Amino acid sequence: MKELSIFIDESGDFGGYEPHAPYYIITLVFHDQSNNIADDIAKLRNAMTSHGMPEYTVHAGPLIRREGEYEYLSFPERKKVFHCLFHFVRLADITYHSIIIEKKNHVEKIELNARISKQLSRFLNENLEMLMQYDRIAVYYDYGQLELTNILVTLFNSFLNNVEFKKVRPKDYKLFQAADMFCTLELLAIKAEAKMLSNSEKSFFLNEKNLRRAYLKAIQTKRFGK
Repeated sequence: MKELSIFIDESGDFGGYEPHAPYYIITLVFHDQSNNIADDIAKLRNAMTSHGMPEYTVHAGPLIRREGEYEYLSFPERKKVFHCLFHFVRLADITYHSIIIEKKNHVEKIELNARISKQLSRFLNENLEMLMQYDRIAVYYDYGQLELTNILVTLFNSFLNNVEFKKVRPKDYKLFQAADMFCTLELLAIKAEAKMLSNSEKSFFLNEKNLRRAYLKAIQTKRFGK
């Protein structure tokens, strides 16, 4: 039985334009279950344990900005945690696709809904032949945003008849955390291109050139279809 797992996370709020959050990003992480990544997951857990953080749930954005639960971690500690998940994402046999919406010209929720639906529909349609090769597709999402949940359920079931949705907790699945990492890096790529990186982001990656060379370039090889 050929199975595909899809883990989905988002960055930003499902709402009108806000200066501090001008983009809404949805990332889908794909894992063909015939590709065993158990060793990669074990290495990630061992690496986190070695830093005194077993079964740690990584939220890449707040980690970079030293916010929330990461407020009291030193810079070296935060870098170690980030690199643990980054190297897992880079080396594991997974791919991803991101839907990126600039909200500036799409203030109302209904307009945002339409843009997301169009992009996701186009992606599913363009890759329908590949997706239909699987006997079972499991879509994992935390149902964090009701509007996005409705779009996902509606469109996946419209294109495919072998889809099962599963509600997840981020700490239970490393690939859900991988989706969070991809979202963060895609947003950083946009901000770097527009010269909008914050001081905390520049400091975390040393400089924009290092961010591009050591992180963004490496992660682009994981894009779906590359």
